[in-house]
Formats: sequence, structure tokens, C-alpha cells
Amino acid sequence: MRIGLFGGTFDPIHWGHLRSAEEVCEALSLDRILFIPASIPPHKKDQTTAPARDRLNMVRLAVAKNPRFSVSTVEIRRPGVSYSIDTLRYFANKSKGRDSYYFILGIDAFRDIASWKNFKQLFSFCHFVVTSRPGDGHTNPLAGAPVAVRKLFCYDFKEKIYRHRSGTYLYFVKLTDIAISASQIRKRVGAGKSIRYLLPWEVEAYIKKRNLYRDREEER
Repeated sequence: MRIGLFGGTFDPIHWGHLRSAEEVCEALSLDRILFIPASIPPHKKDQTTAPARDRLNMVRLAVAKNPRFSVSTVEIRRPGVSYSIDTLRYFANKSKGRDSYYFILGIDAFRDIASWKNFKQLFSFCHFVVTSRPGDGHTNPLAGAPVAVRKLFCYDFKEKIYRHRSGTYLYFVKLTDIAISASQIRKRVGAGKSIRYLLPWEVEAYIKKRNLYRDREEER
């Protein structure tokens, strides 16, 4: 199987996440996409607002109706900081070459990947899929990436794609521009404003039920 690995804080998950996954799935003919909520994201240790269990539940609600989408709890179950190197190693060991994995991340995250734990080892575990962001005109996934990252890839003129020395590929997928952000949603909830049509109604209902993203001082 060709399986996409889509990690993130999903605080909360919204239509931008879901549409991105759908378009990557279609562009690369993936059989399945696993959403992987982080327990403690290394670059956002003090920035997550909703508890990991709530973020996991919201992802489950959001993907329930898409047969190609499912959820992995590998990072929620693993203690400590959720490093991607540990997650990719887990799936590589689990598959033992039976499946092909495609790690999905946005272009901003990819440009910052040199700051990730053991970043040079990441690319040997699976293919990487870099997605565009609204307003960014670049179509080259290595545009703006650190020299240390660019040196790890060469261009395969026959396949017309960048290839890592281990044989994995670096893909770029231009997405439909959907300018929705989780921080925007959190701010709107905190201000008592509507978040309708920014995320699935099931997730909206869960946020209201659990009273997430509300200003605790204001409540008192």
C-alpha cells in the first residue's frame, strides 16, 4: 500500500488540513492517509491549547466519514516529546518494506527541517511530500531550504523529481489555497465569534461541549 503520514498538533483540525490530505492523496494515488496527532510537539511545547486526548478525539471525528482517512495514536501513546524521527522509524520497522510511506508536511515546516532532531536520517525512512501554502509562488520544494538539506538531494532528470541518496523521493504538491489556520480558530472561539464553516460541524460541536479554547479569566 501507498500510505501518507500526516502529522501535526491539529489544535484543532480544520478544513484546510482535510482538503490538503485529500489533494495529496489524489495527486500521488495514495491508498490511505494516517493522521498522526502529536502528544508534545517539539517546536510547540508551550503552544498547544487543547489536551492531547481532545485533539485526538477531534481528529477522529473529522476523518470518520472518509474511508481513505484514519488515525494513528503512535505519538499520543509514546511518552515524551513527539519527534518525527521516532515516528518514521516506527513505521519503517512496522512495514519492513511491504508498504511505501509518504511523509506530508507544509513548505514552511520543510524549510525549517534542519532544526529537527536527526534531520539527515529522516529522508531515508520514507518519501517526503511538501505542500504549498496560500500566497507562496514557489513550486520547487527545495526553494528556501537550508544548504544542508539541499545537499542531500539530486535531481533525477529521467523521473523529473528530486531523489535522496537512499532512493526515496521528494515530491511537491500545489494545493488549493485555503487560508484557514488553527490559531485563527482558537482566537475566534476565545472572542466568542463563529467558527462555522472553518471546520467540520462535529469538531465544532466537540469544542463547544468540551469548552475548549475559551479564555479562562473571562469565564471567571
